[in-house]
Amino acid sequence: MLKQGAALDRYFKITERGSNLSREIRGGFATFFAMSYIVVLNPLILSGPDSSGNSLGFAAVAAVTAFVAGILTILMGAWAKHPFALATGLGVNAFVAVTVATNPGLTWPDMMGLVVISGVTMLILVLTGFRTAVFRAVPDGLKTAIVVGIGLFIALIGLVNAGFVRRIPDAAGTTVPVGLGFDGKLLGWPTAVFVFGLVLTIALVVRKVKGAILIGIITSTAISVILEMTLRIGPSVAPDKPFNAQGWSLVAPTFSEWAAPDLSLIGKANPFGAFEHLGFVAATLLAFVILLSIFFDAMGTMVGLANEAGTVDEHGNIPDVDRVLQVDALGAIVGGGASVSSNQIYVEAGAGIGEGARTGIASIVTGLLFLVAMFFTPLINLVPFEAVAPALVVVGFMMVSQVGKIDWQDWGIAIPAFLTFALMPFTYSIANGLGAGFISYVLIRAVQGRVKDIHPLMWAVAGAFLLFFAVGPIEAALGM
Repeated sequence: MLKQGAALDRYFKITERGSNLSREIRGGFATFFAMSYIVVLNPLILSGPDSSGNSLGFAAVAAVTAFVAGILTILMGAWAKHPFALATGLGVNAFVAVTVATNPGLTWPDMMGLVVISGVTMLILVLTGFRTAVFRAVPDGLKTAIVVGIGLFIALIGLVNAGFVRRIPDAAGTTVPVGLGFDGKLLGWPTAVFVFGLVLTIALVVRKVKGAILIGIITSTAISVILEMTLRIGPSVAPDKPFNAQGWSLVAPTFSEWAAPDLSLIGKANPFGAFEHLGFVAATLLAFVILLSIFFDAMGTMVGLANEAGTVDEHGNIPDVDRVLQVDALGAIVGGGASVSSNQIYVEAGAGIGEGARTGIASIVTGLLFLVAMFFTPLINLVPFEAVAPALVVVGFMMVSQVGKIDWQDWGIAIPAFLTFALMPFTYSIANGLGAGFISYVLIRAVQGRVKDIHPLMWAVAGAFLLFFAVGPIEAALGM
């Protein structure tokens, strides 16, 4: 037993990274609770019919979402040995759904086939070393800005998921896009649960209590279950019911019945269907947008989480980064092939890192919980957003605290850094923030007469992002 424990320690570098088995297990649970909502949310996003009138099916998407997330997250932990978890990427799945809904000649298998093609292209870029080279070409100041941006982004996700901050519907565009609570007021017991959980988590973290984040999630969940059982609050949005401003954000904490998982969607993607129905140019543009999004979203998330976990070396490099990127590329291939859209590293893994996770053991725990959730949805439906959101806000603070490492006297770094971490939360996209930061870095350094400071790959990346942002005008010019 001692030899087995020593071998496990050496392989995962548990002691070397300042962790222990109990921290890794707690971290794995915290990450799972923080991102388990995707099993419910992804079927809602991918629920619409395609041009042939076929839908993917709620139960099937939920089961395959959990299955693919579980397998890939375990692979990330066992192969890359980092506490990063993967699941269907928000943003990519929304893009996929909107594209299917607005293209009369496109079916779900066609669109998922484009995701597979993007993933295969990504894997080639990883295996040739190009993706790793791009990561190493990014200046340290921008890498720090990515960490800060991820922190702001993850905090905003927590605030929005909890209903503490809400989008303001305004067709005239005369108001700010978000506001406090509902109509400027904090309403309902779910919001009270979030506030209680945030205060409790902050207090526990400040007191350096072991398991602070997980204790906050479990306590808030227990209170949520009691409130729902006694008051019947219900979700804020439900089929055939009016909007409930005082309801739970998405998941009302309830116990669900056991159901056998439906994995029939696996293998249904058609890699060449979009080219047949849309033409080469249109299909290629769609694949390019997907490729750039997953290419840089993962890079930004990986940098932010690794810095927070303290696994980055003195040169700013992440150990086994090639393996991390290989699993991430497989996430697009497997996710598209299983018809649940591209899987990628989740910023919510920061909840587990905040709990002390530093190795791949935490990811293995998270992955196993996803596989269990595929059979037992009560665990998924039991934890509302409001119970998990405090953890995301606290972890966001931890990541934003690195902002002092940026050289604010060097405007060639300071302005791109600001654009990077400002646009991530404001546009709800990591890729958009990275694009603005990379383009402005190249532009300002050129204006400063410091062209020699610009790595050749940064020129290539900035050019790719210019094309990425110009996809809309290009499609309009081509009448697509």
